[in-house]
Amino acid sequence: MKPTLPPLNWLRAFDAAARHLSFTAAAGELNMTQSAVSQQIKSLEGFLGRPLFYRLSRRLELTEAGNLYLPWVQDSFRVLTQGTEAVLGPAREKTLQIVSNLAFTVHFLTPRLPEFYQRHPDIRLNFTTPIWHLDHSSQSADLEIRFDRTPDAATLCETLFEPHYFPICAPHDPVTADTLFDRPLFDCAGLLCGWDSWLKATGRELPDSAHLTWASTYAVSFAAAMAGSGLAIGHDILVADLLREGRLKRPFKHVESMTEAYYLIHPSGQVANREAQFFADWLKEQIRGLNLSAF
Repeated sequence: MKPTLPPLNWLRAFDAAARHLSFTAAAGELNMTQSAVSQQIKSLEGFLGRPLFYRLSRRLELTEAGNLYLPWVQDSFRVLTQGTEAVLGPAREKTLQIVSNLAFTVHFLTPRLPEFYQRHPDIRLNFTTPIWHLDHSSQSADLEIRFDRTPDAATLCETLFEPHYFPICAPHDPVTADTLFDRPLFDCAGLLCGWDSWLKATGRELPDSAHLTWASTYAVSFAAAMAGSGLAIGHDILVADLLREGRLKRPFKHVESMTEAYYLIHPSGQVANREAQFFADWLKEQIRGLNLSAF
């Protein structure tokens, strides 16, 4: 007994060819050869016993039978898609596990995430934010953003940004070079570049009487500076938004290159998946788009 329905792949070829009015374009969409698409259309026409296309010299046109059949085929594909989604459940998001230090996540990443989600609404991001990268093993992560000296040569990584550092304070703070040591100076422990190295680069020394306050993360020292509690050391990629928004200012012009830099680490030794590549490309695009010349 003759089957009442043609094979699904014949219908897929017909749907694509009808939308493009081109066997060649349909072949590109379906990742097939043009001759294979043409053969499947011929097989479908043979099954139906009537032509579906007029083969003109440079294009296709649907016949009356083709115009009649196309909406039924397309509606059938829509019903099949809806039924498949009902069985599978809601669209499954792709989740990226990202390890990133707290200050970078708070001051650079999170303000820019709406743009990433708009571009990639199907990707979910999970963040782990250690103070130091050794606080948490990144081996289970898809990506790690690390602020450190040059990583081990065996680590698959790429340099994201080599920052510069300088003092920052609240916009209303009237500090001058002469009054600098009259207020608390906030610094981050464990880093090579801070108040001591910046002052030496300007030909000055940090006096023993200086009110030096240590924090374990820039997130603390920046908050103190914005509140007017004193001055902090900041670096450009972290404070660019805060400076542009007028929440902080640079009281002195001198800047120094940092020994540490930002690196994008691939813990698995390779790009974990296409979603990780999307995020990495987006992150590098955001960094390239920074306008630091104004600061």
